[in-house]
Amino acid sequence: MSESTPITPDPNPSEVLESVAINPSEQAITTSDRSAKTRQMLGMKGASTGETSIWKIRLQLMKPITWIPLIWGVVCGAASSGNYTWTLENVLKVAACMLLAGPLMTGYTQILNDYYDREIDAINEPYRPIPSGAIPLPQVIIQIWVLLIAGYGLAFVLDVWVGHEFPTITAIAIIGSFIAYIYSAPPLKLKQNGWLGSYALGASYITLPWSTGHALFGELNSTIVILTMFYSLAGLGIAIVNDFKSVEGDRQLGLNSLPVMFGITTASWICVVTIDVFQGLIAAYLVSIHENLYAAILVLLIIPQITLQDMYFLRDPVKNDVKYQASAQPFLVLGMLVTGLALGHAGV
Repeated sequence: MSESTPITPDPNPSEVLESVAINPSEQAITTSDRSAKTRQMLGMKGASTGETSIWKIRLQLMKPITWIPLIWGVVCGAASSGNYTWTLENVLKVAACMLLAGPLMTGYTQILNDYYDREIDAINEPYRPIPSGAIPLPQVIIQIWVLLIAGYGLAFVLDVWVGHEFPTITAIAIIGSFIAYIYSAPPLKLKQNGWLGSYALGASYITLPWSTGHALFGELNSTIVILTMFYSLAGLGIAIVNDFKSVEGDRQLGLNSLPVMFGITTASWICVVTIDVFQGLIAAYLVSIHENLYAAILVLLIIPQITLQDMYFLRDPVKNDVKYQASAQPFLVLGMLVTGLALGHAGV
């Protein structure tokens, strides 16, 4: 056997440790970069720039973070039908409906909005794909059409799948795409008016996916449509929250969002009052149809929203808009599901 080579200790161990140690500031920068890239992919405020993958850029345009409320709306609609059962076919129907409401129709809406808002985004969110020049406009237009046609196609497939004589889901998809167009595009451009634009957005996030989920498993009726349109007045408050991040660009380009019309403080109070009051009125309706337990649960879910409004939103709505939505909206969307279950239980 040969002799083993002796191991000589390093005379300066501290230098070795320093050479492999992670600089805390560099680690913070890496974490910050990772967070910015995540925000970029989800379509959130505070994203980074420099993405080169065309497919990641296309996904960023579709703002995946905005799909969640509409996907949840489908679940609430299925609950309000009172007919959902846990079978493989029903799970597949819901999954297809979520694909329709989220990636396809919401994705279409978000890209359409970015296309017509490219001048505003150049001021408020220059890291977005269009103002940053990450994707050419002709490719944006193609993606808009692909998502819209795919959405119509899937909606019709769902109508055939559930045996609708009248293509209810396709009609909802057409109505939703039309609202998205007049919300973003001139000459109407509803978002130029703080009240109309915010309500159109709120109704799109609540009434349309809820009605779609209900129609998937039951017969869509006027009561459900009216109740969800009323619930959308709480959604109007959520839509106003989104306006605070773009107040400077809206002011420069003459868009009358509520923060521009009434100022930051007054608009923030309008926002929280609409969120809380209309949920409370929905709870009162549940009491009127003798769904007292569900009404009580809904009220309990409103209380933490009021607390978080005071902690974050009312103190600085421009700085804390994302933090507020992340902390408070789970209670709002749980309240929507509670309402859906109550309506299904009552057979409305």
